Amino acid sequence: MPFVVTDSCIACKYTDCVSVCPMDCFVEGPNFLAIDPDGCIDCSMCVPECPVGAIYNETDLPDALKHFTDLNAKLAKHPGWKPITQAQAPMPDHEQWRDVEGKIDMLKMST
Repeated sequence: MPFVVTDSCIACKYTDCVSVCPMDCFVEGPNFLAIDPDGCIDCSMCVPECPVGAIYNETDLPDALKHFTDLNAKLAKHPGWKPITQAQAPMPDHEQWRDVEGKIDMLKMST
């Protein structure tokens, strides 16, 4: 089972996780990261790197976040979303959003 990025990442986009991924399976959108399930080898190295706890094993997703499995797969194939392999600075307002829940309406598919 692949790992899944959930809504805690939206509007924060911490990228500590991408630099430890041995498969380079993260993709980047305007204000969110997703994991390509076809590349994820279920190693879990990314989980402890996420400062907001946004990454789950698909089998451990809370019911309220299960839709992120399909969303990660969809975004991994989105033409505007590109692979990211090195950490970058988080979004400018990340501190304001890091503890906010239910941010799915803020997800930007493209710039």
